Amino acid sequence: MRIRALALTIGFGVVLASHAFAQTTRPRANPVLMAASAVQPVGAQEDPASAPKAVPIAAPAPLDPIGPPTLAAVDPSAAAQTRVPGADPTRGSVTNLPLPRYVSLKSGEGNARRGPGLTHRIDWVFTRTGMPLKITAEHEHWRRIEDAEGMGGWVHFALLSGVRTVLVADDRLEFHSRADAGAPVVFAAEAGVVGRVMSCDAGWCRINIGGEKGWAPMASLWGVDPDEIIE
Repeated sequence: MRIRALALTIGFGVVLASHAFAQTTRPRANPVLMAASAVQPVGAQEDPASAPKAVPIAAPAPLDPIGPPTLAAVDPSAAAQTRVPGADPTRGSVTNLPLPRYVSLKSGEGNARRGPGLTHRIDWVFTRTGMPLKITAEHEHWRRIEDAEGMGGWVHFALLSGVRTVLVADDRLEFHSRADAGAPVVFAAEAGVVGRVMSCDAGWCRINIGGEKGWAPMASLWGVDPDEIIE
């Protein structure tokens, strides 16, 4: 069977906010390149609110060679604000949803700040609609998130969607007609390609990438937990 390869621009959609101008100006995202195959996620927001509109995924420009602090170096006081004595560390203090958990970027531009509030400096600007993100903490209307490389910060919950997406982690990942490594290969995708999750079970996920649907091992995807079940 002929395998249809989906070759998309590789890279994570984050742009460094300049340290010199972060206090006075809003960082500008680099122009993005539209992906050859667009995934159009539809569904509810991460928090109860209006449902996101379907939009195409864009592949962003590469990261600036000089990066801001990782989450480990972010203002420790910001993380402290989310800890409540006696609270369950595995549940969000605001939503009571599991922590960590995966969501996706709803808008085409999301500012990641050093702390949960508009007064905190912007370190990153995510520019890839639909990219998977991991929520690691909550504070009022803000969520601390990170991408597949562990970079991120605090974003307003309205910028996040409950639609589940994944990032291809292998250099070249083959998608099968069934959740079986011996099943026929229906298409392949390169590292960095984003797809919408249709279902996951028993170590496999069925993914939709630009209308192409197939099964791939969960271990080869970033954006789902190894034992997670999604129906």
